[in-house]
Amino acid sequence: MNELLTTNSLTKKYKHQAAVNSVNINIYRGEIYGLVGKNGAGKTTLLKMIGGLIAPTNGEITFMGHSGKERIKVLSRIGNLIEIPGLYPGMTAYDNLKLKCICTGINQKGYIEEILDTVGLGSVGKKKVSQFSLGMKQRLGIAMALVGEPDLLLLDEPINGLDPQGIAEIRNTLLDLNKRKDITIIISSHILEELSKVATNFGFINNGELVKELSHDELDIACNEHIELKMPNPDRALPILNKLGFTKYQVIDSSTIHIFERLGDSGKIAMELSQNGIMIISISVASRAFEDYFLEMIGGISHA
Repeated sequence: MNELLTTNSLTKKYKHQAAVNSVNINIYRGEIYGLVGKNGAGKTTLLKMIGGLIAPTNGEITFMGHSGKERIKVLSRIGNLIEIPGLYPGMTAYDNLKLKCICTGINQKGYIEEILDTVGLGSVGKKKVSQFSLGMKQRLGIAMALVGEPDLLLLDEPINGLDPQGIAEIRNTLLDLNKRKDITIIISSHILEELSKVATNFGFINNGELVKELSHDELDIACNEHIELKMPNPDRALPILNKLGFTKYQVIDSSTIHIFERLGDSGKIAMELSQNGIMIISISVASRAFEDYFLEMIGGISHA
């Protein structure tokens, strides 16, 4: 995959407080990157720097091979929906988009209609934005960000406050944009459960710092049902697990192994380890909800 965006020690300080502190991320073309963090973690500030809306205090952003002052040449390739969509409530969706097209020099027949169809607003007609539901306003905000056919779309909490139907509509819109239009998306949220339904990769941010990056497959492994083996020295157990034919396991830390297959064989594992003189603290079948994993990543309470 081609690298689209990287940040190097990206930092934003307000007086002596770092809203974003030395963040390094790598975004590849075709990804939907879920930026996960609680409110006030630094997600919005990070997206604003990437989108060119505010300047970093320190560090560097490279987008489409351009960094420093040269990056201004490609900022138009980034679409932003950060915080509240900038919409004119007394105008229709079509007219809001027409104004954006005029500002960006786009005058192409059928262009606005195509964008409205893309976000599921092709049938709203002359209905004014003031009469839209919150979900419709969010989809129109996404449509505004799509003007100019961006390579990268930045979305800050786009499902915040939506009902289940609105969330599903936004989710389907994003998946369609990513698959059919090949648009790379960075989407921030404090709801990992919802992000897990669209994102291919995740970055956990807490107190302005990037705590961890992982793929969707790695998140599934971390949260799926598994045998949790607690012991003083996990490395001693690995030859025994190999001997028993286990291949899907992971050493989590200095006292924990997670095994992701043959969940009914915990007794056999315990017996074999005991016969080889390896002490076990505990062995059990466990799982983690996505939100529990989120709490663990940001230093909250883990229920694993």
